[in-house]
Amino acid sequence: MSDNTFNDTVGYAAPDYCDRYYSTIDRDAIFALRQQRQSKLFEPLFSKYREAVQSVRDIESNWFDFSDAAIKIGQKEELSAEQQQRFYRALQTFCPWRKGPFELFGIAVDAEWRSDLKWARILPHIQSLKNRKVADVGCHNGYFMLRMVCDRPECIIGFEPVTKLFWNFQLIQNIVKQEMLAFELLGVEHIHLYPNFFDTIFCLGILHHHQDPISLLGKMRQALAPKGEIVIDCQGIPGELPVALTPFKRYAQARGMWFLPTQSCLENWMARAGFTQIRCFFAEPLSVGEQRRTVWANVDSLPEFLNRADPSLTIEGYPAPWRYYVTACKE
Repeated sequence: MSDNTFNDTVGYAAPDYCDRYYSTIDRDAIFALRQQRQSKLFEPLFSKYREAVQSVRDIESNWFDFSDAAIKIGQKEELSAEQQQRFYRALQTFCPWRKGPFELFGIAVDAEWRSDLKWARILPHIQSLKNRKVADVGCHNGYFMLRMVCDRPECIIGFEPVTKLFWNFQLIQNIVKQEMLAFELLGVEHIHLYPNFFDTIFCLGILHHHQDPISLLGKMRQALAPKGEIVIDCQGIPGELPVALTPFKRYAQARGMWFLPTQSCLENWMARAGFTQIRCFFAEPLSVGEQRRTVWANVDSLPEFLNRADPSLTIEGYPAPWRYYVTACKE
């Protein structure tokens, strides 16, 4: 699949920002990775997601509102009864919805995570995104990218290697057609291919899932323009010492949890990666009001992952999760 492939069946076209910024990014390496990753989009394993997107390609709307807690797209009366049913089935294909909320043609999609609470905490503490080049590392289905549109950045590039989430994003993007948005099937480990490029990098809920968080922070610093800002949200544990918990196999029933830092540990990671002006503006336990089971995410969630007798512990006996939000700069 070449870098400019367009598939009219699902409305997918590869992002074109590489042509605009070719002199400042590693265009060849990005194209090679893109070709490799995009070749998986049409594999049978992901056919149900691709077909769900294809099934609603006729549904369009010029009405949307990204400024509220629930991202609102389309209005119920714009769809016939048959279209409404077809669209509802397409949305259900992507259950469990982890990030949200959304209101799509009158259908309220209450996701497992109240991502609006996170965005409300972050927005007052960051530099304006207007006319900035922005990265959303681990962008999931694009909820935060859509919320950023209101601030009119120059471009927003989402990094997300999970194929299902690409199609989830594409289902929405086919309707809203926001040209400033680009979704790359890349991970945080590839962000150094954009040296000194981004004015703002969001890394929300990613670091604790990786085996070498300091190295990844270093790569993100490489990708940050001078005077640029990074915004980190990291799951961690309470405590005064600069230490990190390494759980055995699972933490709160989740696999792939490698290092859960205290606040001072996270700040030390960032300092050792070369960041300055490090400031933690939020440090609180994760709430069962923010992560919980819903109709659209009918899966075990935080209430099931905590010790029933002592909710300050996980069911494995580890300290229950905290969230730390930190901003920092590159000199």
